[in-house]
Amino acid sequence: MKYLSYLLGLLSFVSVAQNPYLSLQNDQLSLTPQGASFLAKLPLHCIHVEYPNKTGHSIEAEADAKMTPKELHPAFYGCLDWHSSVHGHWMLVKLLKNFKNLPEEAEIRKVLAESFGADKMKAEAAYFTKFKLSRTFERTYGWAWLLKLDEELYTWDDPQAREWHQNLRPLTEQIVNLWTAFLPKQTYPNRTGVHPNTAFGLVFALDYARTVKNTNFEKQIVEKAKYFYLNNTNAPAIQEPDGSDFLSPSLEVADLMRRILPQADFLKWFNGFMPAAGLKNIAQPPVVSDRSDMQIIHLDGLSLSRAWCMKGIAKALPKNDPRRAQLLKSAQNFINLTLPQIASGEYGGEHWLGSFAVYALSKTPK
Repeated sequence: MKYLSYLLGLLSFVSVAQNPYLSLQNDQLSLTPQGASFLAKLPLHCIHVEYPNKTGHSIEAEADAKMTPKELHPAFYGCLDWHSSVHGHWMLVKLLKNFKNLPEEAEIRKVLAESFGADKMKAEAAYFTKFKLSRTFERTYGWAWLLKLDEELYTWDDPQAREWHQNLRPLTEQIVNLWTAFLPKQTYPNRTGVHPNTAFGLVFALDYARTVKNTNFEKQIVEKAKYFYLNNTNAPAIQEPDGSDFLSPSLEVADLMRRILPQADFLKWFNGFMPAAGLKNIAQPPVVSDRSDMQIIHLDGLSLSRAWCMKGIAKALPKNDPRRAQLLKSAQNFINLTLPQIASGEYGGEHWLGSFAVYALSKTPK
């Protein structure tokens, strides 16, 4: 992928008007078909690559230690880890859905058809009850991306997508059941900037629940979000980021609450939640000192997740609120600075950053 990184790096030095991968409409950056084709190559490069692999599997007996990643997860074994494989699949679905006649379409459909086989999805669902310790596997980051994947299939009017959605149902239902059982027991939110972040997970879960009209799940999420965050004030955004963050704890909470509260209520809440100094701090691009380090490169993902949160929060603010323009400008800056880096030639970033870029460049989330 290094030659692709070189080409995209060159494009970072030209204006958007000269960049074949990006377009600018109504002050919003979006992917062009050429950009979609470029980014599709990233998950295609790794989605069926089994090693290296970080399984996240808890070994309960000697026999478990002898199971390969593909034996544990016959569909989502590539791209280093389960969640990256899941959002790599989401990314391919999203690109196929949004861009007609991609040069990679036949290859993408072949890859997805292989992954979304009915038997493989049943095996993926069974994993969560097959082992005593597997019920918490990928809670809640991987769960969130799985629901985002199914949401994308559910809303796509395509014969194969409908088949894949049906095949995915056992796994989707397993995740929803696990989540609805977990929420009443979750006394405190996780406010980390990495995988266990509660607000990020609830954002994707809420989007899914509303899309498929699962009102009971939606009600549970909304009630829990209010319990966790409604009375939060003075977010410590001035202290962000931590050294391996790919999510902003403060922005993730705001991105969740703007989905739940009416605009007037959200504005009042946001005024008390986000100090001006904190907002100024998280508008500063993080320094990524070593893209060969799998933890440090998380900071490229942080730039992209900040961008999509900022776009969504800006949408929820009144048009005359000066923070609206500030947030949109910062989001665009994060994307401009980070997009040339996602194909760095280092597997630690290339196996997952493309999906973050696609989500950040999508239309403003719900």
